[in-house]
Amino acid sequence: MSWSCVRFGTFRKRLAQSEGFDLSDMWGFGGERPWSDVSTALEPLLDHPDVCGDDLSTADCAALLPRLTAITGEWQEEPDEPLLQQHIEDAQRLAGVLRFCVDKGVALVFG
Repeated sequence: MSWSCVRFGTFRKRLAQSEGFDLSDMWGFGGERPWSDVSTALEPLLDHPDVCGDDLSTADCAALLPRLTAITGEWQEEPDEPLLQQHIEDAQRLAGVLRFCVDKGVALVFG
């Protein structure tokens, strides 16, 4: 799976909004709010550099998958808006990659 930094960034901003916070308020994204203030199964994906950085472990992938799937379902119920369909498709593709990583027992590599 491959994204531009901009597309990955807007996708993660929407995920964070779905979790009830603004990604730009977070440390590492221009804000001062520490990640310890946020409780989300998506933290390994959201609190991650756009490129490179640590791999997501099989356990991280397994933890992310149910919440990502639930959010995708929520998005499908929302009124259409710019980028929504793209984000739904991206979330579905990412869920497929996470499922593959879990099934094969491999890490998700950022590169």
